[in-house]
Amino acid sequence: MTAMTPGSNIPLPTTRVAVDVSAPVRLDVSGLLLTADGKVRNDDDFIFYNQPTGPGVTYRSGGGAAPDAIVIDTAAVPPGIEKIVVTASPDAEGQTFQGIEPTATIRSADDNAQIATFTPPQLGTETALVIVEVYLRNGAWKARAVGQGYANGLAGIATDFGVSVEEPTPAAAPAPMAPPVPQTAPPVPAATLPAPPAPPAPPAPPAPAASGKINLDKGRVNLQKNQTVSLVKGGQPLLTQVKMGLGWEPAFRGKDIDLDASVIAYGPQRNHLDSCYFGKLSILNGAIKHSGDNLTGEGAGDDEVIVVDLGRIPAEATGLVFTVNSFTGQKFTEVAKAYCRLLDAATGEELVRFDLTNTEAQTGVIMAKLIRQFSGEWEMTAVGDFVKSRTVRGMVKPAAGAL
Repeated sequence: MTAMTPGSNIPLPTTRVAVDVSAPVRLDVSGLLLTADGKVRNDDDFIFYNQPTGPGVTYRSGGGAAPDAIVIDTAAVPPGIEKIVVTASPDAEGQTFQGIEPTATIRSADDNAQIATFTPPQLGTETALVIVEVYLRNGAWKARAVGQGYANGLAGIATDFGVSVEEPTPAAAPAPMAPPVPQTAPPVPAATLPAPPAPPAPPAPPAPAASGKINLDKGRVNLQKNQTVSLVKGGQPLLTQVKMGLGWEPAFRGKDIDLDASVIAYGPQRNHLDSCYFGKLSILNGAIKHSGDNLTGEGAGDDEVIVVDLGRIPAEATGLVFTVNSFTGQKFTEVAKAYCRLLDAATGEELVRFDLTNTEAQTGVIMAKLIRQFSGEWEMTAVGDFVKSRTVRGMVKPAAGAL
């Protein structure tokens, strides 16, 4: 059985799988059938307890004694459906995932044999979660660990994927002496037919952070926070050597800013293998090398560069997390234009860039991560999370949590 980390994927050894999601509290579990554009075809593709069956996908209740599950028969999934996402939300209204980490277990639906498990890390104010996805790639079905959270509940997920969600309309003021009419909202949004135009609504809450995986087929990619890019181009060999350039400028003219870039290597269980930084310029038998320390942040171009020979990374290293720290205690509110960018080391071509657009009064930031997939390809995800740490040693635990 495989213990998956965010972004990792595995091939499915059987055509029929069940994904059950367990937690210390009761969860509502659902599945959505998505086309190539990441949307449902219609509301019939939203499978949950009120609509338990769909083409190739079934909701299975645990009855409170066992986890609810989404059962997927990949042989029965209709043409045009390329992905089934499995979502979960706490049954209790308004409850978040803070302190109640859910675990998805992927099993064979025929003999119940466990295939993989995934527990998303670092959950907090999220009230709904895309936990795993089963997707079609080059004619084969695979499963990927996702762990993308939403603060606006299952309605946010449903809306994101194109499901019509019944919105509650404001109740009219009761007539004098008329008893109030109790209204009970459903525990999860219902898939409905399109509703007639409604009166203007209040401004919508902020949309969740940009997410989703893209590729390099159209050239250089500018990532936003939480976006993922696959480091391959259609029909081309996997990249073998890349450079991660990290740069920054002082926010106040004439003031030096001493930051240190590092990369931390982890195994499949988020176990710390080694750290590459100004005090240790080479790790993993030379597969990762650091350019050395920049004490001021001045000058054009990357301040520090880390070269990663992907072809030489040992098999036990499945995740690389790139961090920046202020050893002298300066806060990131004193930094301007911090970024990281990934280059093809063979050609010097810039492939991916992530600009840190917000700052916090902290001394460390997790910039990005590279995750090795089961297929051998690597994926880069922009992180941009701030932590309180002046050294790479203090980044090991929070960076593991970002995997």
